[in-house]
Amino acid sequence: MSDPLVPPAAVAKAAQQGLDLRAKFKRGGTEVGVRRAKQLIAREAVSEADIAKISSYFKRHSVDKQAKAHRWGDTEDPSAGYIAWLLWGGDAGEKWADAAKAKLDD
Repeated sequence: MSDPLVPPAAVAKAAQQGLDLRAKFKRGGTEVGVRRAKQLIAREAVSEADIAKISSYFKRHSVDKQAKAHRWGDTEDPSAGYIAWLLWGGDAGEKWADAAKAKLDD
């Protein structure tokens, strides 16, 4: 059984895509998001506090999907919110963090 605190490969891949898009388009995410992406890409176990922060990030930023500037999910003209979302692990990160948090809360 895999460790629920180790980011899955899909999470690391999304975080890397976020860093790549941020470098290309010069937008999206904060320095905190960049540090989180690097942490996820390393695929080392994160703390329970980190899981809570990651899960909370996705809850707070789900509204970013409604942004009108640029496009959500588009790698040719991505919104800043989409790039930031990827830095935190993207949809795979949301699913992983929520599942890990639920398991830890049991």
